[in-house]
Amino acid sequence: MQCTLLGIPLQDGAGRMGCEMGPSAYRTAGIARALTDLGHEVTDLGNVTPRATTPVSHANKALKLLPEVAAWTRSIADAAESAAPDSMPIFLGGDHALSAGTVSAMARRAAAAKRPLFVLWLDAHPDFHTLDTTTSGHLHGTPLAYACGLSGFDAYPPLTAAVDPKNVCTLGLRSVDPAEREALTRAGVTTHDMRQIDEHGIAPLLRAFLQRVEGANGMLHVSLDVDFLEPTIAPAVGTTVPGGATLREAHLTMEMLSDSELVTSLDLVELNPFLDERGRTASLMVDLTASLMGRRIMDRPTRSYH
Repeated sequence: MQCTLLGIPLQDGAGRMGCEMGPSAYRTAGIARALTDLGHEVTDLGNVTPRATTPVSHANKALKLLPEVAAWTRSIADAAESAAPDSMPIFLGGDHALSAGTVSAMARRAAAAKRPLFVLWLDAHPDFHTLDTTTSGHLHGTPLAYACGLSGFDAYPPLTAAVDPKNVCTLGLRSVDPAEREALTRAGVTTHDMRQIDEHGIAPLLRAFLQRVEGANGMLHVSLDVDFLEPTIAPAVGTTVPGGATLREAHLTMEMLSDSELVTSLDLVELNPFLDERGRTASLMVDLTASLMGRRIMDRPTRSYH
């Protein structure tokens, strides 16, 4: 497969500085080498740079760095959509606000191909606030709501193709605000929190979603947040929530995604190298990417969930 790496050194959406170092950490941890060792061709397009900001006002005075994040969103969406359309784009973040640009760009790409875009959101948080409902004001809590076409994002680029919320699955949730809970239910997003994973296991929940994607001939965008993982194995994130996915659950998720042959784009987000321990979180994220891209202990037939 042809893979395209695109660095997005965005930290304006997060509450702590450091995510801008994420793309460099992934490169240092050997993401290109891990992919080429699996037989993939890799092109690294370097890093996105944001456009100049324009003044933006909003009634919610809690919002932080709205003009900056809006400018980043425009730049990311343009760069993501034009990045090697026949390749598998892997977006190296950067905080999760970057997904406002990547997911909206992949939605446009899917619409041009006349296929629905599905989104698998691997995260402790659903990031389903709007600019009106966020109380923290940190805009990395809003990108999925924007990409799904919720109202209240006038400061952001107008969407030409929104993701159908019913095509979204959030997996690994364990920190959801009341306003998000109501919005997720109203929109029809599939939500799987850690209790459901504990009760049923991660495989049946993911398998059901992948069957829906395949049945619709959909394209699948995966957004992998470091805080999807248990923080004792992945400490390099500013939004740690105890009780996340284990190493084995995370690798199983990636291997099932690989077996499905449905994934068409990938976000790696919220890595804050300033909070890491000798690069172990960056290395783990690279290992998970390799699992998604075909690394196995033993060969197994693809589409193994049938």
